[in-house]
Amino acid sequence: MTRAAAAILVLVFVLFGQAFGQQRELQLIGFAGGPNWPLWVADEKGFFTDENLRVKFTPTPSSTFLVRGLMDGKFDIALAAIDNVIAYQEGQGEVALNETPDMFAFLGNLRGSLRLIALPEIRSIGELRSKSIAVDARTTGFAFVLMKMLEVGGLRPSDYQLDSVGGTTARVKALFDRTTSASLINSPLEAGLLAKGYSDLGSATSLIGPYQGTVGVARRSWAKAHREELVHFIRAYVRATDWLRNPANRDEALKVFERVTKATPEAADTAYRLLLTTDDGIQAHGKIDMPGIATVLKLRSEYGEPRRDLTDPAKYVDESYFREAVGR
Repeated sequence: MTRAAAAILVLVFVLFGQAFGQQRELQLIGFAGGPNWPLWVADEKGFFTDENLRVKFTPTPSSTFLVRGLMDGKFDIALAAIDNVIAYQEGQGEVALNETPDMFAFLGNLRGSLRLIALPEIRSIGELRSKSIAVDARTTGFAFVLMKMLEVGGLRPSDYQLDSVGGTTARVKALFDRTTSASLINSPLEAGLLAKGYSDLGSATSLIGPYQGTVGVARRSWAKAHREELVHFIRAYVRATDWLRNPANRDEALKVFERVTKATPEAADTAYRLLLTTDDGIQAHGKIDMPGIATVLKLRSEYGEPRRDLTDPAKYVDESYFREAVGR
C-alpha cells in the first residue's frame, strides 16, 4: 500500500469515527420510579447505544423544578405530566418562567396509573372532609385529577386543604409520616402503602375516565434544532416498551427492575402487574392517548385559572417525530 493510499484510509477511518463513533448525550429529567422502566431497558439492552445515544437521567423533586430546568435549557427532554405542558402553555402554570413556553408532547409514557391512597383509618372519600391532602403542585400535575375524584366522592374544594409537598416519593413519605391524610400516588408506589393497611379510595381512570398521564416532553425550539437526536431517542424508547410488553421477556424484565430499584422479587412482580398487564400503566408502543388528553383538557377548563375553554388535544402534541421514528 502506498503512503498516499494509507493516508486516505486513515482519513476515512477518522471521518467515519467522527460521524458514527461519538455518542450524542441527551439530558433527560423526570420523576424517579417504575414508569422509567423503558429507560432502564433501553440502557441495559443497548437500545440507546444502537441509536448512538447516551441518555443521562436526572430525577426531579417537583414539577416546577422540571419545567424550569427544561425551559432554561438545563435539560433537553423530560418525562412529565401532559397537564404541566398544557398549564404552562395556557398561562396557568404554578410558577413564572424566564421565557415564553414552547413545550409539546412527542410520545406517551404512562396512562392513568393514579390511585387515591389514604391513611388506614380513612375508608371513604367523604371522610377526607376538613383534611389535608398532599399534591405535587396545587395548579398543575395531577391536582385537578384529585379534585375531580374528590368531587365525584361528594367533596367541594372548600371541604379540604391541598398542600404542595413535591413528587410521588415525597407524597408517599408524607403518608408514612402521617403529615397528610391522603394523596394521589403513581403506580407501583401504592403497593407498599397498601401492604401496610393504607386505604385505596379508587383509581383515576375508574372515576373520571381515560387519562393521559406522563408524556415525553421537549421544547419546540430544541426539537427543531435536534430532530435527529429526538427521533433516535423515540426509536430506542419504543423498542424498549415493545420489549417490555412481550411476555417472553418477563423474567428478564423483572431482573432489570430488581437491579435498578433494589426491589425484592415480590415487589418487582407487583410492579410488572400494575404497569404492564392492565389498561393503565406504561403505554404500549409509546403511543399518546388523545382521548386521555381530552380528559386533561376538560379538567383544566373546569379548574384552571385564568379560565380557558380548552378543547383541542392536538395543540399540545407533535407526532411527526414519532412517525419518523417508528413509521406509525
